[in-house]
Amino acid sequence: MAITFTNKAAGEMRERIDAMVGYGSESIWVSTFHSTCVRILRRHIDRIGYDTNFTIYDADDSKAVMKEICKRLDIDTKIYKERSLLAAISSAKDELISPNEFALRAASASDFGKRKQAQVYREYQDVLRKNNALDFDDLIVKTVELLQSDPEVLAYYQERFRYIMVDEYQDTNTAQ
Repeated sequence: MAITFTNKAAGEMRERIDAMVGYGSESIWVSTFHSTCVRILRRHIDRIGYDTNFTIYDADDSKAVMKEICKRLDIDTKIYKERSLLAAISSAKDELISPNEFALRAASASDFGKRKQAQVYREYQDVLRKNNALDFDDLIVKTVELLQSDPEVLAYYQERFRYIMVDEYQDTNTAQ
């Protein structure tokens, strides 16, 4: 069984489950979506071409990467703010939109700003990949990719977790 919560609620729920279930409660995963995904990825991410010792970039790391990309692509950060570009990428990832799909949508929309975002998204993911790094959104995206591309891993977790409870389900996004 797996139960996902916010960080604070996960700790509180862990204590309540331990008290209710007693013996055997340690086999129940009580965690956030992100920590569940890290646990899965640390074990299996090599199946989608990453090392299991990947780095997780925080907001400052992501912003530094974006700053470098904007400089390299000669993007005026007064017009295209780094945090706005990162927000567009995050929104795409929440909806499981890949850099390629984002670029296709941007091209068909004939929107210069969207095409610029698509270019930056592709570059951003390339830098992360070269650095064997994932950002916070990638933790979920890469877990979805892993489960969709590896039937053996999918079968393992389908058997491992017969029941999954998600707190505040109405607040989840497509990727979650």
